[in-house]
Amino acid sequence: MRTYKIAAMGGDGIGPEVVDAGVEALRVCAERDGGFALDFENFDWGSDYYRKHGVMMPAGGAELLRGCDAILFGAVGAPDIPDHITLWGLRLEICQGLDQYANVRPTRILPGITSPLRHVSGPELDWVIVRENSEGEYAGVGGRVHRGMASEVATDVSMMTRHGVERIMRFAFALARSRPRKLLTVVTKSNAQRHAMVMWDEIAVETAREFPDVTWDKMLVDAMTMRMVMKPQSIDTIVATNLHADILSDLAAALAGSIGIAPTANLNPERTAPSMFEPIHGSAFDIAGKGIANPVGTFWTGVMLLDHLGEKPAAARLMRAIERVTADPALHTPDLGGRATTKEVTAAVCEALRRAND
Repeated sequence: MRTYKIAAMGGDGIGPEVVDAGVEALRVCAERDGGFALDFENFDWGSDYYRKHGVMMPAGGAELLRGCDAILFGAVGAPDIPDHITLWGLRLEICQGLDQYANVRPTRILPGITSPLRHVSGPELDWVIVRENSEGEYAGVGGRVHRGMASEVATDVSMMTRHGVERIMRFAFALARSRPRKLLTVVTKSNAQRHAMVMWDEIAVETAREFPDVTWDKMLVDAMTMRMVMKPQSIDTIVATNLHADILSDLAAALAGSIGIAPTANLNPERTAPSMFEPIHGSAFDIAGKGIANPVGTFWTGVMLLDHLGEKPAAARLMRAIERVTADPALHTPDLGGRATTKEVTAAVCEALRRAND
């Protein structure tokens, strides 16, 4: 039997609640399939760890994860700790430390969920957003001098390398090629950012020559937000920089009905280190502990985790269970306009997995 070691890291806010739900569903997947097992190891890193130790995770924490086959991550961020400390101290430290340079965020309308785009003609949306996940606006290059003085200066430098842009472009074109429409939109802002984003555009043109069967176009990021709302049927696969894709993917999740249903994979495509899978909703401290967090985003994240491990039948079975549950309005959590609890949705997905005939 194949056994996979999975690091389970709830993190902050609703993160532990939805990760617990995800672990429960993934255990049922393994039991139902019978061909593999999942060995979960819990990591208590996050804001509580910071309050005790002054750091979000121990020194060399990313290296401690290298022995895992995948990481299931909940959320990071707390009201009493500056966001740049929580984000850079945990999530970005792991993503950059393990070279998880391709962030992949699928978006589509699940059964039973009404999108704000319901009145737009044609298909509502079925997208996948590829986010460059290692450099760009989140490279961490910059600093502050003369703090508190009238002459104080603060800089953040968007750092792009040819190596980094080439590999994310190649990944995005290959992903677009694998999808039925073979359609890619390259998001840019080269009219205003005349150096790094111009290089981004040039590398897109160079990469496109390797994929003559992929139809692609270029769109300024501000115009892209309008296109996502007004002409969603014209979009399939999107590639954008670290910051641009971060923003666009939250818009995509909202257009799909709720940020609570959106999954993410932080991939190390060469598999030289484990990849990390997380729902994109954040720590949501306003509902933490109330038992109403939507676990669907974590379940869909689990689909991506299983698919990455090569357990495709189990991944497909979990996706079908999710769709059966979202199709029932009685099982919608408050973010979808319902009254269901995290535990009720989790129990329903697990029951759908156990009763599956395929």
